[in-house]
Amino acid sequence: MFGGESAILMLVEHLLFMEGEPGSRWDVVIQPLRERGAFSAVGVKGVFRDLIRGSDDHDVGSVHAEFAHRRGWLKPDRLLDSRTHQALLDRVRDWAAEDRQWADVVAEFGEPSILFGGTNPRYGKTLAYVSEDRDHPMVFFHLWNGNLDQASPVWEPAYEQPVLWAVRFGDAHFDEAFVRTPAGHRLRPRHPA
Repeated sequence: MFGGESAILMLVEHLLFMEGEPGSRWDVVIQPLRERGAFSAVGVKGVFRDLIRGSDDHDVGSVHAEFAHRRGWLKPDRLLDSRTHQALLDRVRDWAAEDRQWADVVAEFGEPSILFGGTNPRYGKTLAYVSEDRDHPMVFFHLWNGNLDQASPVWEPAYEQPVLWAVRFGDAHFDEAFVRTPAGHRLRPRHPA
């Protein structure tokens, strides 16, 4: 919550040291992220900046949560049994072809295993769904709510509740990991030509 990605990486390095893991956070965490296309010169946050306007730390935290899950450090609030997790995987691509909001995700797939971000609907968040089988990919629902007028000095939410901009499948290469909703296509950053 405090310190952003630098704090996450510092904590991971300490935990790896406590487990007697040889190598540095570069070898164990950052290099695999870079190989997946999930780490830029400014970290995971830099990759998200190219995907969505106004990316938040909850997006970044969700990527690092995959590593924590594989290590057994992550303690989800809810685990999906294999059948429920597979049903989510089977349905989510078609389901995300329409614009959805936070309430739609929870109504369709139940309470998340992990909520990255707060419960205030004025702000974005990421919902993670985790299988009881650690070999199954985590599924992330990235929700956005922010100021569409980037030049405005006053922050105002764009929607009554966050909109789903993408579903992401954990451990996939970032080029292939995202299924964008129509809102996600509209919220892509506009880079000057």
